[in-house]
Order: sequence, then C-alpha cells, then structure tokens
Amino acid sequence: MRMSKKRRCRAAGTVLAVLATVLAGGAGLTTTASAAAQSTVKPLPADLEQIRAAEATALYGDPAIRPVADRRTGLISLGDSEISGEGVGTYEAGTDGPVNWCHRSPDAAIHRTGIPADETYNVACSGAYTGNIRIGGGKQYADELVQSDSLAIKARNTKIKMVVLVAGANDDLQFGPVITDCVERWFLLQGSCDSKYAPGWQARVDALVPKVEGTVQDLRTVMRDAGYADADYRLVVMGYPSPMSPDIYDNPSFPGKIPGGCTGYDADLAWGRNSAVPTFERGMRQAAAATGATYLDNSRLFHGHEACTDNTWARGLVVNISNPFPPDSNSLRQSFHPNARGHAAFASCLTQLYNSGYQEAGCTDPASTGTPVLRQGAWDDAFAPLTNTATGQCVDASAGSSRNSTALLGWSCHGGRNQSFAYDTSYQSLHIALSQDRCVDVPGSKYSAGTGLVLWDCHGGTNQRFAMSGGTIRPVAATGLCVTQSAASAPLKLAACDGSASQRFA
Repeated sequence: MRMSKKRRCRAAGTVLAVLATVLAGGAGLTTTASAAAQSTVKPLPADLEQIRAAEATALYGDPAIRPVADRRTGLISLGDSEISGEGVGTYEAGTDGPVNWCHRSPDAAIHRTGIPADETYNVACSGAYTGNIRIGGGKQYADELVQSDSLAIKARNTKIKMVVLVAGANDDLQFGPVITDCVERWFLLQGSCDSKYAPGWQARVDALVPKVEGTVQDLRTVMRDAGYADADYRLVVMGYPSPMSPDIYDNPSFPGKIPGGCTGYDADLAWGRNSAVPTFERGMRQAAAATGATYLDNSRLFHGHEACTDNTWARGLVVNISNPFPPDSNSLRQSFHPNARGHAAFASCLTQLYNSGYQEAGCTDPASTGTPVLRQGAWDDAFAPLTNTATGQCVDASAGSSRNSTALLGWSCHGGRNQSFAYDTSYQSLHIALSQDRCVDVPGSKYSAGTGLVLWDCHGGTNQRFAMSGGTIRPVAATGLCVTQSAASAPLKLAACDGSASQRFA
C-alpha cells in the first residue's frame, strides 16, 4: 500500500491516536461515528479495534468509523503467493525476510487495476493456506494478522468495492511442493512425476474445494459484520494460470531449460498445463458457484506467455543466492510465479471483470498481442469437439501435440483436449483446448485444394480466420474452399466446396 504525501502527514499523529484509544478503553472512541453506521457495524475485538482506529487516523485524521458515503473507496486482495506479488522481485519492506516472507509487491495486481479507488490493500501472503485467511484462523507470521481480520479493519475504514481471493494451492493440492518435486526429479534424472501425482490429483482438488467454499463464506460474514450487504461489493474468486508449457521449443529464441528456468520433463510440463491446472480450475469454479462468488477463470491467461516463451508473464526456476545467505528453501520461493507483466495481465482481467457484471468469465490473450481479453463464462464451456458428418470422427491434433506445424486429422472421438476447439467470433479463429495460443492455420496462406491444416501460434492473421456456416469451415480469404476430411483418419485439407458430408462438421 502506498501513502500519499497528505496521508503521510496524517500518519504522524497515529501514535498519539493509538495512545488516546488505549486510554479511552479501546473501542470507546468509535462513539463519534454516525448512529447509522454504529447500528449495522459489529464491534471488533479490542486489539483489532486499536489497529483500526490507528489506520482511520492515518486516513482521516481521527479514529471514528465514518458513514459509508464519507469513506474513501478501497480494493483488497487476499490469499497466497499467486496474488501477493511473489515472483515480481520487488517487495514491500518487512515482507522480504528474514522473518516475514509474505513477498507483497508494490507491483501486485490489486495496485494496478483501472478500477477507480482511493486505497488498494494487498494482505495476501506467500505460502498462505485457507487457515491463514478464515475467521479464527492462524497467523502466518507473528507480525501478520489473520487475513480475514485485515479485511474486517479495512472494510470499516473504507468503502470496499471489490474483494479478490486467490487461495487453495497450499491446501490439499500442495501445488508448490509438487512442482518442486517434479523439478528435482528432472535434475536428478529420476523420471517424470506425472504418473506419481496424476492418479490422486482429483482427490486432492475434491478435498480443497470445501475449504475454499468455507473461506468465501467467512469473507462474506466479515463483510456483513462490517455493515455491508452482499450486493454492496464484488467478491471475486480468481483462478490460477499455468506457468509452464511443453511448447517452449517453438520460441525462436528458446534459451534452454536451465537458463530459461523451464526445468522439468516435457511430459510433466504437458501434464501441468493440460490436466493439473484445468482440474484445479474446475474445483475453484465449483467453490465460487456454491458460494455465489464471481469467478475469474485465468487457467488460459498465460498460454503463450509461460516460462521460456518469447514474451513471458511467469518466472521459471529462480535461485536467489543472496537473500537469504546461505541459501535455503526461501531462496527458491520466487520460482514459477507471475512476473510484473503477469500481474499487469491479472490487473487488466480484474478491471474488465469489474466493469462487465459477469458472474463467470475467462481471460486470455487470444491473438498474442500482449493484451488480455475477457469473455463471459468459464473456459470449460467454450470448447467442444468438431465431428465430421461423413466419418463420425473428431478433428484431432496429431499425437496430442500443440507444437507449431502439428497436423490436424480425423480420429476416433475420445473427449481429450487435443480434440476440443473453441471459435473466437472476434478474430474468427479456432483455438485448440490444449493451448489458447494455438490456432487452426492455413500454412503459408496457401489457399489451394490439397493444402493440409496445422496448428500454429495464434496471431490474428488472415490465414487463421475461418467462417463457420452451415456446418462448413471456410477460410475467410477463400470462401470457395472448405475444410474436408476425405476418409476415415485422413488429414484435414482444403478442397473446393461441394456440399458433401465430408465437408460438414458438427
């Protein structure tokens, strides 16, 4: 949180205000608040009231709880390292060790949205689990408050417009330790970790969902106790993007796995992006739906921007040998987290979500422009198979790959992500479920019969634009040609449109 010059001047009186609060018996000073505010706001415990009064004095010059209309407006984020700013590299004083490792960054998303607000609060903390957020939970560090207590204070001193929660990865999922184990296995040549974790992954997600639901319900309770109706603010459950991709070799300037930090077996990078993160996202969506919270699906937001890609929004393996010294587990904690560009993307998505009024939305960069775009609904609802009418087979990315130049063909339908596609009406592009950054492409813009279709980096160009009409798929630059599957298991090619079943897809 950054103080304005005016607020810093007011803060000079904070110590005296705290002393006055103590001498007056703690909560007694709030009697100057309006009768309306007092009638709806539940009193805080004495220790929290003392902190609240001091913060109110820093904001307004006195410790009273003001009527809502007279308060400064605020935004607040709670949760773990994904939203605290871990990985950005610059951190607020007192949160960069050696005791407190919350790693709150001044460049964290909550401070960078376009949502009008006088104050922005980041009370998230790296390593937090739901027990550090919930009512009656435990402090993560001695100098920290339980995050719901921080919310209770901020909600009484400001008019909170949006509460953002990012939590669950450090509960039953243990996402950080799993990634660490997978990376260690790669360094030690012990084999991929996907077979070790995949069988029990759904059970881990199932176990954490009620904990996230309980956390959301507690945050609602905190806000109600502070005098808010549920409709007075937006409560957003934000999901996690995948920081890694198996498509790193398509980067023309691929630095190598160790220099780029994208360490791990290719099979594990694919499992994380294609299975682990999507399964987690479905659990988070379930928790949001069950509690009436707004859901922001960011599972595809970093597609094309993972570690070792050419425009990264996430850091790979980072080893800080200077803080602490000698190195320990804290030396690695910035690894596999959003960088400053990643938090800018979060901020853009949150801004668009706040302005949209959507209950569920997904955010991504659909044409690799570096600008996130919000769409209504979670991503699971956007993708579906494309089934050829003549063969009954599904359009399939060969060998389950999403690498550039991967051929598209017909194959027996099995429901995999390499057989699921979404049509973006704005760009007229067809995206494969494996990666939002891979689009159906006419290679070399060769619009002639016999040209086979492939996957390629999405770029919004004409050779990735298709018209979907009457079950046909036609390049917008050559509408007399239709995508065709001429026989069972045959590759998809362009052919002159003839109205046959081999050119229709449902």
